[in-house]
Amino acid sequence: MKPEEVVEQVKASGIRGRGGAGFPTGQKWSFLAPAMPRYLVVNADESEPGTFKDRIIMEYDPHQLIEGIVMSCFAIKAERAFIYIRGEYYFGYTRLVEAIKEAKAKGFLGKGIFGTEMNLEIVVHRGAGAYECGEETAQLSSLEGYRGHPRMKPPFPAVEGLYSKPTIVNNVESIANVTQVMRHGVQWYRGFGTEKSPGMRIFCLSGNVKYPGLYELPHATPLREILFTYGGGPVNDEAPFKAVVPGGLSMKMLSADQLDTPMDYEAVAAAGSSLGSAGVIAIDAAQSMVTIARRTLGFYREESCGKCTPCREGTGWLEKILIRIEEGDGREQDVDLLNHITKFIAGKSFCPFGEAAVWGLQSNLAKFRPEFITFIEETNPDQRIPALPIRPIYRPDTGEPSSLTVSAIELVGESPLNRDTLVEIAHLIDIVPDPGNA
Repeated sequence: MKPEEVVEQVKASGIRGRGGAGFPTGQKWSFLAPAMPRYLVVNADESEPGTFKDRIIMEYDPHQLIEGIVMSCFAIKAERAFIYIRGEYYFGYTRLVEAIKEAKAKGFLGKGIFGTEMNLEIVVHRGAGAYECGEETAQLSSLEGYRGHPRMKPPFPAVEGLYSKPTIVNNVESIANVTQVMRHGVQWYRGFGTEKSPGMRIFCLSGNVKYPGLYELPHATPLREILFTYGGGPVNDEAPFKAVVPGGLSMKMLSADQLDTPMDYEAVAAAGSSLGSAGVIAIDAAQSMVTIARRTLGFYREESCGKCTPCREGTGWLEKILIRIEEGDGREQDVDLLNHITKFIAGKSFCPFGEAAVWGLQSNLAKFRPEFITFIEETNPDQRIPALPIRPIYRPDTGEPSSLTVSAIELVGESPLNRDTLVEIAHLIDIVPDPGNA
């Protein structure tokens, strides 16, 4: 087969990205700019809580990934591939290094593979534990030796990526699926799943289930079947499922009345969430949604790369409010305040981290607001209000707490970013001084 034929076969198979976005893999390949050299970067920085499928592929079937890399590089005409692996995955790293040595000894890698003109080297690069480096442009920055901050798009990596050259960034499971498509054919692959979400999917089941683990099932398998048939139901039969995160911690929660949702991209989106990385986290009735919210925000506050003010500052504000609620100093208006702050983070940051940080909290508040209110009423029945620390640190401490307890700022309106208007240059002519007269 010619490289172009492999690209068309992958496009026909309908493989969609398994890292979270679900973008069609073959279509991404077709966007490559007509320039050389080209690179393939395999995103193995699996840092989404509740997701552990890539780890198992690398640890127990690394050659399936390597085969997929060889075929993918043949298709996109790349002679160097990088596997960017999460730093904590040391065992997976050692397995990959040994598997690459074995593949090279058999002639699958190196120069003039099997007497052809194809050359391919694979570099395994260990990350340093940054969640943000799972974002493709931040990962490329990290590979180049810079701080893992996201880049402006466009240009997209397929046009200007690693070392400013055309680059394809694909998830481990996505590349492993290429192996199956090329081995068994398009019709076999599309025999599983749905028309728009074909193929099998590795569901990472964790949380309050009897049998957590990895289950490879066709797309559109009902969530209820995953939880009960394979997961064995809730750990405690007296505590039924209350909520489920369908695609990794950053995705919006589904409630107990949505357990019959088919687990494919379209059906989960219609239910108000996203399939994401297929990290299914089960939450039973014994769990406090306030605690879950606080722990979730604590993670995203810690993992913000700090580039954007909404993420860097907003996640910390949210965590502080949730800690205050947990410690018994919450107010009913804090629930509205939390929801208000999330609107200034989602969609206001440089990369999708803004959405990832608050989607879970937004859905938590929307579906379980009564639980937050009840918790506040039980832990702070008198609605005690903490003093606001308004005294500047350079003034002497009088030993008396601040008497200000109520903020006068009302929770109204949207972010100013939603109300920006263009200013006509003509209006500035009379404002900007003439340099000649300065």
